[in-house]
Amino acid sequence: MTKGPGAPAAARPGRPGAAPPPQAGIWNIANVLTMVRLLLVPVFVLLLFADGGHNPKWRSVAWAAFAIAMITDLFDGEIARRKGLVTDFGKIADPIADKAIMGAALIGLSVLGDLPWWVTAVILARELGITVLRFWVIRYGVIPASRGGKLKTLTQGIAVGMYVLVLTGWLATGRAVLMGLAVVLTVGTGLDYVNQAIRLRREGMAKERAAR
Repeated sequence: MTKGPGAPAAARPGRPGAAPPPQAGIWNIANVLTMVRLLLVPVFVLLLFADGGHNPKWRSVAWAAFAIAMITDLFDGEIARRKGLVTDFGKIADPIADKAIMGAALIGLSVLGDLPWWVTAVILARELGITVLRFWVIRYGVIPASRGGKLKTLTQGIAVGMYVLVLTGWLATGRAVLMGLAVVLTVGTGLDYVNQAIRLRREGMAKERAAR
């Protein structure tokens, strides 16, 4: 409905000084999915180590919990952006939930002897390093997620999920090959992020000097 001429200026959209639209409340579907993923972390760990950690049935249930967590990761951010449900809580909790479930899976599998510790170390070091890089350049801008980074996340998720299951034969060989690809993508995209961060920081510092 069109506002009449007597409507307050602050209420008219597009006018300078108009009040910004209110931020979405914390209790929305995107944040709930993120919270579910966080809550699944201890559940997943308990299931992974149930009955000594090598029972195929418990490992299958652990895989189901891991899969649900990965699925929520696919949807919560997209829902938040599409429906205008981006919140400060979501910005902080979403990456924490991502790293928590992946870190729990990698460390748990290495503790059980199913995944070499060097693989876990490379992947976790990369994730920690990228987080530090983002804070290092946050003053100058945001490093966007690349296609390679998204492919890395997908490959990692599938490979780790296969390691959670008790597999033998060609399936065990296939997951090792896929994990090798995930490690290559992890290192490659990590180096790309380093390059982007250095370039972004240099450009930002140059603009600051020019503005003085």
